[in-house]
Amino acid sequence: MKLYTFDSAPNPARLKMFIDYKGIAIDTQQMDMAKAAQLDTSYTEIVPEATLPALVLDDGTRLTEVIAIAHYLEGIYPDRPLLGTTASERGLILNWNHRIFNTLFMACAEAFRNGHPAYAGRALPGPQNFEQIPALAERGKSRLMDGLEMINAELADRPFIAGQQLSFADIDLLAVMTFAKWAAKTEPTEAMSDLNAWRQRATEALHDNT
Repeated sequence: MKLYTFDSAPNPARLKMFIDYKGIAIDTQQMDMAKAAQLDTSYTEIVPEATLPALVLDDGTRLTEVIAIAHYLEGIYPDRPLLGTTASERGLILNWNHRIFNTLFMACAEAFRNGHPAYAGRALPGPQNFEQIPALAERGKSRLMDGLEMINAELADRPFIAGQQLSFADIDLLAVMTFAKWAAKTEPTEAMSDLNAWRQRATEALHDNT
């Protein structure tokens, strides 16, 4: 199998943290999104969606969603699980993955792609061009702050977002907080003490190699 990605971009960053934590070695090709490499025909002939990351399996199957790639890799590399080991854990982690993506990632993407001049005419990823909607940039920032406040409240009674252990939901939250800082100029306030404490705790757990 081969992974096409661009580690510094928000969605690829989610997958990189997942892969690094689990210690998985994959044949990888970096596609420079700053140079629009994902739109080159040499890539779109393989991945018509023109998005990153994408995992192409040995039989030609393409996985183009981060959550799908993570579930596939967890299935064949079960050590250091990040997606739960029981049905309830798996359900809760997946629930938080989607909730974080829909409430935080999408809000941040709205703010960034509709407000940055470099994305004029490219407000959505993929092969088609879409014009920016400036009002969505402002709405995205408001949604983002609301989402951070919601997460802060959720973390008042547990160490990690989906329970007692680090999971892929925590990786998603770390990734979107980094994304929000540079793309939407948005960070947790000092009053979000539970979220700030979680961030340090999750970062330490992610880099724990024991």
